[in-house]
Amino acid sequence: MQTDRQKEIVQVSLEIISEKGIQGLTIKNIALKIGTSEPAIYRHFESKTHILLSILETFKVFSQFAFKEELDKDINSVEKISNVFNKHFQEFTKNPALVSVIFSEEIFTNEKLLIEKIAGIMKENEEVMQKILRLGQTNNEIRSDLDPNILSTVIMGSLRLFVKKWQFSNYSFNLNKKGESLVEVVKQIINK
Repeated sequence: MQTDRQKEIVQVSLEIISEKGIQGLTIKNIALKIGTSEPAIYRHFESKTHILLSILETFKVFSQFAFKEELDKDINSVEKISNVFNKHFQEFTKNPALVSVIFSEEIFTNEKLLIEKIAGIMKENEEVMQKILRLGQTNNEIRSDLDPNILSTVIMGSLRLFVKKWQFSNYSFNLNKKGESLVEVVKQIINK
């Protein structure tokens, strides 16, 4: 559980990432933006890596809830996938800096803790997506001629690429609105 000060540091960190990119996230910049000293930041987080871990943990909790909530719903599996996409589009729209952290694994190659955290989130999300796909195949809602393991990679990869395109366009299009088109194509691919 984060303290109020930790939540503030995380929020300010996301603002800095949004303004300056992930390279602009330094303890010095965080302290300047909050109006405190660098040692004061270190009293709440051991390092910048631990701040990023906290951001990833917050996203993990959101993502786990979004996936598992849909898995447990008594609706068509194709709609479950659509809802997972839409929830992520809404979360990224609300907090675009998350994209810079979550989809920046190449920047973290020398940070074992961050790579492990991202890998864990990806693995958990993929496992739940595979369960949704298998359930849909069992219920004759999703094509059974497609391997759910490969199909989950295609689906999750399309979400990632779409969100990165939004980020690289400087958030120039409505992610929720344009995301509907992606969801419709995914539905066409997997529908029975």
